[in-house]
Amino acid sequence: MSKEHGRAFRSQTLSEWLWGWFLIAPTIVGLIVLNIVPIGQTAYLSLFKSGDFGKGNVYVGFDNYRKMAHDPQVWHALGNTLLYALLVVPLSIAFAMLVAVLLNGKTRGKSLYRTVYFIPMVAAPAAVTMVWKWLYNEHFGLLNYGLSRLGMSAVDWTTDPNVAMFSIAVIGIWSVVGYNMVLLLAGLQEIPRDFYEASDIDGAGKLQRFFVITLPLVSPTLFFVVVTSMIQAMQVFDVIYMMIEVTNPAYDHTVSLVYLFYNNAFKYFNKGYGSAIVMLLLVLILIVTAIQMKVQKKWVQYL
Repeated sequence: MSKEHGRAFRSQTLSEWLWGWFLIAPTIVGLIVLNIVPIGQTAYLSLFKSGDFGKGNVYVGFDNYRKMAHDPQVWHALGNTLLYALLVVPLSIAFAMLVAVLLNGKTRGKSLYRTVYFIPMVAAPAAVTMVWKWLYNEHFGLLNYGLSRLGMSAVDWTTDPNVAMFSIAVIGIWSVVGYNMVLLLAGLQEIPRDFYEASDIDGAGKLQRFFVITLPLVSPTLFFVVVTSMIQAMQVFDVIYMMIEVTNPAYDHTVSLVYLFYNNAFKYFNKGYGSAIVMLLLVLILIVTAIQMKVQKKWVQYL
């Protein structure tokens, strides 16, 4: 290679390198400004105790974390957060997969069905929660009215500690099914038809085709949905905040880590302690995500 060719090759490589960085620069800047910097500020603030009227923070080191380790309400919130995620994520993904498979076939009005299922995702969380709060109303709610017509007693959907978390989980499942369905449907449509044609020739049934062809080939999309759904579920706040007040008898059985952070930071004006709770949630999400990344090697199949 001559010197001119070598110089031209290096110039082209440098130009491509600069253009690559230029194109991803907005994403990197947004990640740093909106994610990395706030994480650092939160970790720093967790080492302080908020002063009176939010001024004059006092450095306390790891006292907030020690307090958190002995705070039973934090452990209640941690257990509630994990329970909510375990209730919502598997059921919402299973239902979304079922709907996606049905809509991926020859079904009339598929566009209408997709729109109907996706509507809860674009609706305002506050409006959605208010509608469900009316449905769950002990005296005038539609659910209890239906139970009364069947000769059954009313259920305290949002005040019974044994029922409230399941009631909130139903709202969470209903809200995310449409979004997960769209993602899974996109993954299903990427599967080559040749596989299904070959299975028809071999005489495979629908159930066998689903577990042998559909599920393995859609597993990359399914893995993405599982990871994002788990992260979203562990950050649940708005539904619980709108449904459960602090004075509610079911509060201890439904309060999440984010809800507990909100109460400490903005109601009790202890932003240092609230920041420590957020750091606990961050560590929890990192651990769960790391486990998922490790386990995915055993079940995710890439073409």
